[in-house]
Amino acid sequence: MSEALKVPTMAEYLAQGKVPEVLFWVGCAGSFDDRAKKITKAFVKILNNCDINFAVLGTEESCSGDPAKRAGNEFLFQMQAMTNIQVLDGYNIKKIVTTCPHCFNTLKNEYPGLGGHYKVMHHTQFLKDLLNEGRLKVEGGKFKGKRITFHDPCYLGRANNEYEAPRDLLKKLEVELIEMRRCKTNGLCCGAGGAQMFKDAEAGDKEINIERTEEALETKPSIIATGCPFCNTMVTDGVKSKEKETDVKVLDIAEMIINAENLTS
Repeated sequence: MSEALKVPTMAEYLAQGKVPEVLFWVGCAGSFDDRAKKITKAFVKILNNCDINFAVLGTEESCSGDPAKRAGNEFLFQMQAMTNIQVLDGYNIKKIVTTCPHCFNTLKNEYPGLGGHYKVMHHTQFLKDLLNEGRLKVEGGKFKGKRITFHDPCYLGRANNEYEAPRDLLKKLEVELIEMRRCKTNGLCCGAGGAQMFKDAEAGDKEINIERTEEALETKPSIIATGCPFCNTMVTDGVKSKEKETDVKVLDIAEMIINAENLTS
């Protein structure tokens, strides 16, 4: 993180006897992957600009356990989850926001079975609430009129039935939103879910991310918008394989909002 960004930790809040409005769960991708770090920074900039009292766990945050669970290692998942629940409950966390739909789904739907009960939001839902409350204003900007298609992350869309929050944010940017043939409830996975991102490809005619990227490119977009660091990686790789990276950008919605050059709070 650059010095200009304010990223307090829960430990710092506790030392001051304060409680933040929300915990920002960064996730492994947002912490360690160089591309995903840009999404993390963009979201933090928005939080800073809107004067949101938030904190991160920092080194106390561990993997949510999603890859272990999807790969079939339930024992490892429960170990990771229980460790995180102890930390979260130790800080009396009530509300969590994350830029990763995999973390979002796991914390929201699978932690309660192990005793971890929190209000968990995807960052597009959180930003939509800020818009509704008047704490965030997004009006057009450099993306106004640009042809955009949005790729629905599986764990945001089909797993948790959230399709409108990201699209409402894009509409506020006054983009020309063009839907892919397969979208929303009929959306196609980017190929990374279920821990597939971390294993070798199986026999077949085509990689899933190439198939999905081809569908996105059919809409002739200038930007493919995403709401997941895994989707971002897979679609970016797909765009590169088609040698379209100079024509088509792959951006998280948080990056688009902060880069619209007219963000006000």
